[in-house]
Order: sequence, then structure tokens, then C-alpha cells
Amino acid sequence: MKSRNNYIKIALYSCLLGASTSCNMELEPVLDNTYGDEFAFGLPERTEGFLMNAYANIPANFSIENGGDFLDVATDNAVTSAFGSGLYSYSTGAVSPASSPIGNWDNAYNQFRNIHIFLENGLGDNVIYDLVDPDADMAKRINLKGEAFYLRAWWGFTLLQQFGGKANNGEALGYPIVLSSLTFEEAAQLDQVERNTYEECVDQIITDLDSAMFYLPEVYSGSNPILGDQQIGRADQQTALALKARVGVYAASPATQSNEITAINGMGDFTVLDVATYEAKWVTAAQYAQEAIENIGNFSSLKTADFNSSTTPSEFVWRKYQNNRDLENKNYPISEFGDARTSPSQNLVEAFPMRNGFPIDDPRSGYDPENPYQNRDPRLALTIFYNGQQLNGSALQTYEGGKDSKSVNQRNTRTGYYLRKWLSVQNGLLDPISPSNDHHYHALLRRTEIYLNFAEASNEAFGPTVVGADMSQSAVDVIKSIRSAAGINDAGYVDEVAAQGKEAFRDFIQNERRLELAFENQRFYDMRRWVMPLDEDILGVKIERNADGELSFEETLVEQRNFDAIKYYYNPIPYDEMSKSPQLINNLGW
Repeated sequence: MKSRNNYIKIALYSCLLGASTSCNMELEPVLDNTYGDEFAFGLPERTEGFLMNAYANIPANFSIENGGDFLDVATDNAVTSAFGSGLYSYSTGAVSPASSPIGNWDNAYNQFRNIHIFLENGLGDNVIYDLVDPDADMAKRINLKGEAFYLRAWWGFTLLQQFGGKANNGEALGYPIVLSSLTFEEAAQLDQVERNTYEECVDQIITDLDSAMFYLPEVYSGSNPILGDQQIGRADQQTALALKARVGVYAASPATQSNEITAINGMGDFTVLDVATYEAKWVTAAQYAQEAIENIGNFSSLKTADFNSSTTPSEFVWRKYQNNRDLENKNYPISEFGDARTSPSQNLVEAFPMRNGFPIDDPRSGYDPENPYQNRDPRLALTIFYNGQQLNGSALQTYEGGKDSKSVNQRNTRTGYYLRKWLSVQNGLLDPISPSNDHHYHALLRRTEIYLNFAEASNEAFGPTVVGADMSQSAVDVIKSIRSAAGINDAGYVDEVAAQGKEAFRDFIQNERRLELAFENQRFYDMRRWVMPLDEDILGVKIERNADGELSFEETLVEQRNFDAIKYYYNPIPYDEMSKSPQLINNLGW
């Protein structure tokens, strides 16, 4: 096991607790009213609180952890109008180990600390969770133990997702694994801190998820206070399986392999060198996704009603929720009292096919450039507000001279589009005199994503149309089901692409992920783990309205992306960590 320099915080924390044990425990009152750790860890609410902290630090919506922006604004999906934000700087290529806005190394290790303090102090005879019912006490501690393993896996994957990557020596590295609280002496040995390999980190995360599965209920249901539906939102077996399916595709992706397995040749270009090892990883990823599908069941696709439902939609395997108007404040048009912060791109709009399943550049699609939003994939309207759509009883006017255009207010949309996904359209929500709130969900794990993970893995392992051993369907079967549930009424084009082979269908699946998971902070990592081109210009639309009301549409350049080097496929390890621990190796190019 390799140590971690940030764990000096744990040692200091323990020293502070230890120092309090010298307080007077006789009947005389103590002025500072402090307690020793033996007493403190005997209080069930306080002990469980360490674990609850690891839950609480998971972001409550998709933009909180990035200073108010979706990660999509650093991809070809969108741009931000917050020109002082970290992600705007990142999207222009202004990033370094000392100034990267993406990832929170310290936060993840703080949560490891909380989890380990709980595991070491919250499961022994010192604490009783139910003084009356020994069976309920045991059920509670078993469940908490499973949650602790799950949360350690979640925060481990968070670090792996944000900081895992190839180093200059060609080795694929993850993060320094720590599995317990460290003594002061151990935590002070900064010169011994090293990153574990990417594969070792994956193995640890999978081990923790398997351990969590052993202790957790399948789902929370019924009226039991420990395992009943009032606990929905905490980890269960289904969340563990869903996360395992996500970990599997990351572990197999080309950008996360050592140079013996894959080589990155340049922007958008990689070569598989060890085909057998590479495909074996995808077989494992497909098995993880298949296991999740068998236990969790079918997806239900995403609906606008899911954004603000008062009950958890069946599509969400794991979610957080809020009752506020934060997303609307940031992303509504200026005319609706918002800040118009997120502007989806024309690039993303053009990625949505027509309702008949054909891409808009296919003559069979029926696409009309004079009516570009007519008969499109229903997911377009689910994701993006475009000219003419209704918001609060008024049609959006993004044409030149319209109330929601940049020509009328420079703070309006930069691309001609507004964000729709996740927002409430409750009338009067941002009324300046009497504003109100609405439910909002942060879908941490979705059923549809599990199926997309399966399709991606199955295609790489077996090809588009082959049903692999012990699998229930092929990659093409899954993609057809996803598009059908979304409202696309013809699967002919899917079959055409599948007949072209694995590489063509890989691109197709990647586009399906782009559409289904837009503004869920996944496109940023999908592009990097698959070595997609990062330097595509971001386009918008300029709409002119003539005297008789007819509209014309012209693509415009909104923002250039200066991701012109392989290093941008990986985030840098923070400078502070590198300077404290000389054995840490940074990612390629940093």
C-alpha cells in the first residue's frame, strides 16, 4: 500500500482528538466542555456523521463542482458566458498544474479520511445504533459498512476519472491508494507517496464495490427504518452494480492503457498494439454491464417530467435532489431573469438525427435547412431550447432583433441556443417580486447509461451484431432499443452502420452517448478516454428574420478550442501535490 501526503490531515485530526482525552472526566464541570475520542465515537449520530460527510460532498447538481458551469462547456457541446470562470479559461487551453479548475484532489482524500475514520471507529462495540433492538442494531451496522465500501469506491473512481492517465514513461497511472487512517509518522513520509497504476486503482474500486454488494440491500423498499424506501438515495446493490459498469468502460478505454497496449499518435488518433489484452478488458466491461442489466432491469429513457418530479423517476439508479431555482437563475434567458450562462452549440444540435433515424446530412433524412428543428430526434427538444419554443407562455426569439438574441442583449446566448435539460419551466419561477422553487434531480447513475456502457463494451469485445457468451443481446440491439425509447421510429440506419463494422459502430455509439448524456458531465471524459479530436471549432447559428416573418439560418464561429497537444487528454496532477511529494509522476505532457 502506498501512502498519501494529504493524509497528514488525518494524523493531525487524530492528534487533536487524542489531545482531548486528557480532559477531566470526574464530576467536576469542565470549562471547555470537550470529550475524548472514546466518548465521541460512542455517539451513533456523530460516528455515522463521518460517513454522511462523504455523501454530502458529492455535488448536488452538475454545475456546482465546476464553479457554476457544466463540464460540457469545455467540450464541443456548449460554451459558457461566464468569461471569468475556470472552465472558460480551460476551454481556451489556459490550463496548468497550478491552475486547473477540473478535479478536487483534496476533497476526495478528505472523504477517504471520513470513510476510514468511520470504518475504524463506527463498527465496534463502542457504538450502539439501536439500544432497544439488537437485530436492528446489527442491521444498521451491516448496512453502514456496505455504504462505507461503496463510498470509498465512488471517491476512488472520482479521482481515477479526473486524474488517471498515461505518464511520459508510457505507464498508465491512477491515484495513491490509501485504505486506512495513517499515523503521524506515516503521513509525514511525503517522499514515499506514489501513484498506483491505473489497473491497481481499478482493482481496488471493484474490490470495494464487491464488498459493498455483500453488505447492502438490493434496493431500499418498504417501511423498515433502516432498509425502507425512506433511505432511497443512499447506496444499495444497484448503485454498486451501475458504478461497476461505468468503471469497466473506463478501465478498457484506449487512453487509459499503458504504451504496451495502446499508443496515442496525435489528436484523434490511437493504435491498439496488444489486441488480445485490449479486447479482454472490453469483455470484462461487458460482463460488468450485463450483471448490472440483469439485476437492475430495463431503462425507461429520460423524460422532461423526470427533471422536476416530486418522486424519484425510475430511470435514476442513484440521484441527489434539491428544491431551488439555481439552474434557472444561471441558465434562463435574460428576458426571463436568468444569466444565460450555458449556450449549447450548433455542433451538438447537428449531432441529433431526424425522427426517422437518419443523420441530417443524409438525403433520406428529409432535413429542411429552412426548418431545421422540424421532425428531429425528440431528444433535441428535451436537451436544448431553440428559436420558437415556448418558455413561460412566450416563444423564444433568438433571431436577430428578437428579445432573446445577442443583438438585443449582449448577455444573451452566444450560440443561438439555451439549455433545456434539467431546468424547470414552472411559470413565474424567477418572478422578481415573488420567486419560487422547484424540485431538481442530479442523476448520478442512470439506467440508460448502463445500457450504453454495455453497447460500447460489447461492440469492442464482439462487434456490433454478435451476442457474446453469457450476454443477453448485441450492441446493435441495445442501440435500437435506446433510440426507440427516445422516439426514433426507424432502425434501418442503425443496421446500415452496424454492417460497416466495429469502428463505424463505435462512432455511432459515441454519438448516442453524446445525445443521451449531454449536460451530465460525461462528454468531457468520453472524448478524452476515446482520444477524440478536442480542437473542433464551436459553432452557433445566426437567424435572420425578414419582413414577412420568414427565417434564414447561418452557421457562425463562436469559439476556437486550442487543445492542440496530446497532453490535453489528461488533467494534470495539482502542483501543490507534486511539490510536496517528489515521487509523484504527473500525466503525459504536464
